[in-house]
This record gives sequence, C-alpha cells and structure tokens, in this order.
Amino acid sequence: MVDDDLPFAIERDGRVPLAAQVADGLRRAATSGALRGGDRLPSSRELAQRLGVSRTVVTAAYDQLHAEGWLDGRHGSGTYLTATPPPLDAQTAGPQRVDPLAGLLDLGSGAPSIETIDPAAWRRAWRAASDRQPLIRRDRRGEAAYREAVVEHLLRHRGLGAGSGTAVLATAGTSAAAGELAASLLRPGGVVAIEDPGYQRAAGAFRAAGARLVPVPVDAEGLRVDLLPESARMVYCTPAHQFPIGARMPAARRVELVEFARRTGALVIEDDYDGELRYDTSPLPLLATLAPDRVVHLGTTSKILTPTLGIGWLVADPAVAEAVLAYRELTGTSPAPAGQQVVAELARNGDLARHLRRLRRDMPARRALVLAELGRHGLEVRGDDAGSHVFVPLATADQEDRAIAAARANGVYLDGLIRHHVGPRRTFGIALGYAALPAADLPGAVRLAGSALARVVQWTA
Repeated sequence: MVDDDLPFAIERDGRVPLAAQVADGLRRAATSGALRGGDRLPSSRELAQRLGVSRTVVTAAYDQLHAEGWLDGRHGSGTYLTATPPPLDAQTAGPQRVDPLAGLLDLGSGAPSIETIDPAAWRRAWRAASDRQPLIRRDRRGEAAYREAVVEHLLRHRGLGAGSGTAVLATAGTSAAAGELAASLLRPGGVVAIEDPGYQRAAGAFRAAGARLVPVPVDAEGLRVDLLPESARMVYCTPAHQFPIGARMPAARRVELVEFARRTGALVIEDDYDGELRYDTSPLPLLATLAPDRVVHLGTTSKILTPTLGIGWLVADPAVAEAVLAYRELTGTSPAPAGQQVVAELARNGDLARHLRRLRRDMPARRALVLAELGRHGLEVRGDDAGSHVFVPLATADQEDRAIAAARANGVYLDGLIRHHVGPRRTFGIALGYAALPAADLPGAVRLAGSALARVVQWTA
C-alpha cells in the first residue's frame, strides 16, 4: 500500500479537471519511481478522502489509468500499479502533457465541424495553392489574394466594409493577433481589460506580451462595460457571441463600450471568432462599423473551417496596422502563406461561401438535438442561438468538477468553466460544444453527457 503522504497534490483552482490531475499525478509518480510496480493503491473512497475530492473524481482517474494499462484490478484484493508500465518513448524527454481528450467523445467548446468540409473542394484548393511558385520573401501584411478574399467575406457575411479607411492584415489567428497588438502598442504593464470568464489563449498572449490583465465580469448581455477600469488601454471582448457564456451584446451596451473607448482613449479588440454562425436573426452591427478608429476587428478560420490553416485576419485603423507591421519586421514574424493561399482558392471558386451555407444548415439541427436532450433531463441551457456551443449553468464549483469527472467516466469530454477564468472562479457550468463530433456520434455523446449532468445536479441539490 502506498504511504499516506501521496507524491503529488491537486490544484482546486487549476485549469485541468480534478480527475485528470489525479490520473496525471499517479502516472508521474509511477514513471519517476515514487510508486513502483506491484504497489497497491488506496481504494477510490480512501484516496478521495485523502485528497479531499469526490469519489467520482478518483473513480474516473482510476478508469482512465486502467484503460491506459497502468493499473491492474485484482478481484477482492484491490487495485495495483502494473509491474511494467506501458512504454513511453517520451519518458526520457522530460515531462509530458497528457491529452485531456484522449479516447473521449469530444463535447468541448471552440472546435469546428470538419465533417461539413467538402473533401473535393478541400483537395482542389490545396492543389491550386501548390501550383504557385515558392516564395522568396513574405509579404508581412499577408497574401494579396487572401486579404482581398477577407474583404469580400467580411462585406458579404459580416456587413463590414473593410479596406475603406481601414487596413486588413493576415494573422496567425485571434490569440496571435492579440499578442501582436499588445506587444506593438502597449508599454510593459499596460492594462488590458478582458472578459471573465473568457478566452484564455488571448489572455495568455496578452500576458506573454507584458500586459497586466484586469478581469471584468460578464452577464447575460456580455461584458459589463460599467465595470471597466478607467486605466484600461485595451479592452478585449467577444460581443457577437461571448465565449464561453454565449451572450450577445445588445446595441445599447455596444454604444456604451464605444463611448468608453472614446472617453478614455482605450482600444477595443473585437474578437468575432464565430460571428458567421448565426441562425435566429441578422447579426447586430459589428463594433468595428460603429467606431473603426477605436476598434480592432479580429476573425479566424479556425472555427468556420479548421485550425489546420492557422490563419485569421485583423481590420484596424491604418496607424494600428502599421504598428503591428513594424513589430513583425522587428521580430521577423508573420502568418504562414500556405493557409492563406488555400482560403483564397476556396473563396475564388465559391467553395467558401458554399461551405458557410452548409454550416448554417447543419449547426441549427445539431443545436436543436442538444437542447432537446438536455431539456429532457431538466437541465437549464443558456446562450444565444448562434455559434457551435451552449452553456449549461451549474450552482457550484463542486458540481462542475463532479460533472466533468462523471462524463469522463462515461467516455465523454466536457469543458468546464474552471479553465476559462482569469480571476477567481465566480461562474460555474459547462460550455458544451456540438460541432466537433461526427453527426452519427453526437446523439449518443449528448445523451451520456446529459445523464451525467443530471445525476450530479440531483446528487448535490
């Protein structure tokens, strides 16, 4: 039996689910020699008591380690660490990050639907891009054909007349663009106000650029503009479909945000990560159309196509764009041309527009399936009728942790708000995505998730 002093600890406020932390801790202990083959592990109930977590968390961790071959259950005598752990070539290469989605049905947020991509159009675009001569030097603004495609796309699908009084740059995605903006425009320690809960990769990019983050709460109408600090030099928000809560910022609050920016001189960064995916009504005017001099508009192909391309766009006042270009020249960075060339070809052939039409037909049906199944379990669901995820609110952090662990034990990955906070956790629940899975797998996965969520809510009510 292992000693009472376990060779690892868990972080209750960490971004990794508790069950994954327990599994990772035992896995590291085995590879480091702190635990040895043949060691008998505590029962799930005993280990849960030692760690101060629910038994469901430990059971889910044990189930994962059983599946990976680390544990061996002997009837009537307990659970033992296997004498020979599964071979890991990377053991000699330092600590390894465990994939939280390994072997699970993915109901996480922020993933695209690759099933709707037309394989013939995809291959055709890559072939056409490969026919181009290799580049000698990059245009740090981005490929001309790609930027022209972005201008047309924004005009047709988002109502933004980019290119007239503004500059359009290719980016490596929204988080990369956020980092470039902070690095090129902020002094070290400059304040960036950011939604909380919100998009943590953008938060990480701001931090890496030396910014000081101030988390600002969100409500059913998005970012609380009335709580913005006057010291903010930048305000990062997702007004079309707040990530991960799913709220849509109404017109009055958009005007309030623009007025704040004009009064304080702050720059608003509008992340329109899935603005093309709206099903109920026409979208509200973009912030960038209200104040092109104070708003930087960001978009990405990662949610409407695939992260394979690794590109997005930035629309900003020319002075802002020039600062970003100067930063790129200084650092030698710029987005990769290959993905830009593929998107330009998709747009040129009309395949991009056809793909978006397919998405707008497919996503509402998936959303309806999710709402029906979660509703059957009596679960509350929030979020605007848009995008590719919904929000299931929960009452406490414990409910959220238990729900994630219970779903994982059923083979389903759920995305809790624990990983979406900048400051202390104040909102709890699940951001449930419905785009990543094939249509044939989605009903079963949502059924398992709904059952797990309902049980946790009932147990802890």
